[in-house]
Amino acid sequence: MQSTPSQRVDLTRFAWLSIAAAIVTILLKTGAWWVTGSVGLLSDAAESVVNLVAAFVALYVLKVAAKPADKNHHFGHTKAEYFSAAVEGVMIFVAAAAILVFAIRRLMDPQPLEEVGLGLAISVVAALVNGAVAFVLMRAGRKHNSITLRADANHLYTDLITTAGVLVGVILVGLTGWFWLDPVLAILVGLNILWTGWRLVMESSSGFMDEALPKEANDRLREILAAHTTEEVDFHAFRTRVSGARAFMEMHMLVPGSWTVQEGHDRMEDLVDLIQGEFPDLRVLGHLEPIEDPRSYEDEFLI
Repeated sequence: MQSTPSQRVDLTRFAWLSIAAAIVTILLKTGAWWVTGSVGLLSDAAESVVNLVAAFVALYVLKVAAKPADKNHHFGHTKAEYFSAAVEGVMIFVAAAAILVFAIRRLMDPQPLEEVGLGLAISVVAALVNGAVAFVLMRAGRKHNSITLRADANHLYTDLITTAGVLVGVILVGLTGWFWLDPVLAILVGLNILWTGWRLVMESSSGFMDEALPKEANDRLREILAAHTTEEVDFHAFRTRVSGARAFMEMHMLVPGSWTVQEGHDRMEDLVDLIQGEFPDLRVLGHLEPIEDPRSYEDEFLI
């Protein structure tokens, strides 16, 4: 017996928003680097290029994830979202490596900065664009439980922090004349981007491995089963897993063998309705077994 899954929402409009924001920020940040010659601002622009490619990947993945289950994908296509996070993480590694190479070269040969005021103004506009779009993506990602949108939002937030750090560095270079500070900040930016990429890759890996629901959700589901456990009804083989924006729960309900199929079915459906009332996006799979049959307990400790 199983519950009916909720309809998958088309989230591609958010990917298009991310693409537009990436194009705008690339143009702005490249302009800031062009007028100042700051390798820190160049590293900031390089990260926005990653944002653009990642946004196109997200667009494709969200289209795939929105497809319903078919004869070759019985559980749907929602795991496609983990590919987006993995690809974005790998791309971040590449961008960080390029940033570190540029920064180390400039550290060995520091250069003065030009038109600092204009460059800073352009970068601030780019930061505001990224901040606004990141907020929209994160809110949508949490609402629709989309790892793709959350990954994109986290990357934009990281980009925003990066821009803030670079701006402070450029200001300090302009005030102190410490030209070596610009490449040092770029190196720090590169290392921070590496950390972001690592976190994205780890998050996507946990998804591919069918990670369980969060502990709080699992505990609450066990409480519901415990509240419906009686001398006649028991439960075991409780399991949960997350697949992109969808989540699954499995459990075995043990009932008296003397019950009719209708009685067991009604008890199971009532419980499923109760669970879905609290977890509307959870697909519940239940299996009925006779409580007196020793074979019912062969999978008692199934995890």
